[in-house]
This record gives sequence, structure tokens and C-alpha cells, in this order.
Amino acid sequence: MDNQHRHITGYRDLSAQEIEAMNMVKAAATDISQLVEAVSAIDGVDQRWVAIARTGLQQAFMALTRAIAKPTSF
Repeated sequence: MDNQHRHITGYRDLSAQEIEAMNMVKAAATDISQLVEAVSAIDGVDQRWVAIARTGLQQAFMALTRAIAKPTSF
């Protein structure tokens, strides 16, 4: 369906600058995710700290996404 966000409460149209920033955030998240997975695969790495890093990074990228999208509800 085209323009699905228009059918979901709380979503709005983004400007070209916001779309560009959102795509940059998503690309950076993908790159960082690959780094986390590479570190996680190293023998002897403390997986507890990898999990903490993964969670913190997920929160950071979600915060950036929400900063751009400015949803109307939490």
C-alpha cells in the first residue's frame, strides 16, 4: 500500500531533509550492528558487555529516529 504512514495514527510526512537524516541513521545502525556482531563472534569476548552495548546502541538509534520523526504519542 502506498503511503502507509498516512493510515497509521501518529505518523506524519517527513521533509526531504528529515528523510535524508532518517536514511543516514538507518545506514549507520546497520553498520554498527555488523560491528557488534563481529565483536560478539570473537572467542572470549564478554557477551554480557556485548549485550549491554547492543541495548544501548539500539536505544540511541531509536532516540535519533524519534527525534527526527517526532511521533505524536509515546
